[in-house]
Amino acid sequence: MKSYQVNRLIKSEDLNHHGTLFAGRMAEWFVECAFIAAASLYRKPEGIVCLKIHGMHFTKPVQKGDIIKLESKVVRTGNSSMQAYVKAVKNEEPDSYLEGFITFITVDEQGNKVLHNVPAQKAETEEERKLAELAGQIVKTRS
Repeated sequence: MKSYQVNRLIKSEDLNHHGTLFAGRMAEWFVECAFIAAASLYRKPEGIVCLKIHGMHFTKPVQKGDIIKLESKVVRTGNSSMQAYVKAVKNEEPDSYLEGFITFITVDEQGNKVLHNVPAQKAETEEERKLAELAGQIVKTRS
């Protein structure tokens, strides 16, 4: 599975009233990074919309001056949907500071769902296999 990376330097304007990264700013970057993965596979960014964020779980606070790397990959494809997994690490530390899944759907000019014909993504590692399985479970339970 091909992964895509976006790096961000945390600046003063990115902080909340606690002096840590504002969740709204991270949400923007989270969706953007996932969109890059989905749009790169579909090759028509104008035909992709975000359907649902399936959680954006922070595990640790991010401080001013930290450099975070967001990494995304499409881990599952349906007929008109794609599920991307995103994780963020800080300053090249091995533990993730945030992770979650997002579902995108492909649409026509009127906003109606259309088939995307994106082939299923092959898991190359055990971690990717588990992510694809988890994405499948998320899709089954979404409401």
